[in-house]
Amino acid sequence: MQTILFLCTGNYYRSRYAELLFNAVAGAAGLGWRAESSGLLVKPGVNPGPIAAPTLAALRDAGIEPPRAAIERYPVQVTEAELAGAAIVVALKEAEHRPLLAASYPGWEERVVYWHIHDLDKATAVAALGEIDRLVRVLVDELGELTAKSGPTTSGR
Repeated sequence: MQTILFLCTGNYYRSRYAELLFNAVAGAAGLGWRAESSGLLVKPGVNPGPIAAPTLAALRDAGIEPPRAAIERYPVQVTEAELAGAAIVVALKEAEHRPLLAASYPGWEERVVYWHIHDLDKATAVAALGEIDRLVRVLVDELGELTAKSGPTTSGR
C-alpha cells in the first residue's frame, strides 16, 4: 500500500478533506494507495474542534461518512518521518506552504507537489473544497492509470 501525504497549514480543513476524500474514492476504485494528512504549522487550541464543519459537510454531501476516528482526530503536525515515508507529498497551497517547508523541513520544499487551493481568507469553503474534490479525483484517475500500466509497486518512493 502506497501512501500519499496531504499538507496544509493547520490540518483542520483542506488537508483533512483531501485525505478523507482520497481514501474514499481510492478505496472504491480498488487503488492500492492510502492518504494521510498533517499540518505545517499546527497550533493547538486555535481551532474550535478536531475537524472543520465545512469539511464534514462537503464529505457528507459527496456521500462519504468519515470514520469516527477521523472525525475525532485533532490536527497533527507533520514529522520528517511522515514526509520520508510518503510516496507522494502534496502541499495544498504553494505560496503558503513552500516557505513553511523551507523553514521547518529544509529541502522538502523542492520535493513536494504543490496545488493552489486558497484558504478561507481568499476563497469560500465551497470553492476551495470543490477544487480539492476535482484535483483528488484527477489524482486517483492518474494513479489508477499508472498502476494499470506498470502493475502494483512495492517501493515506498
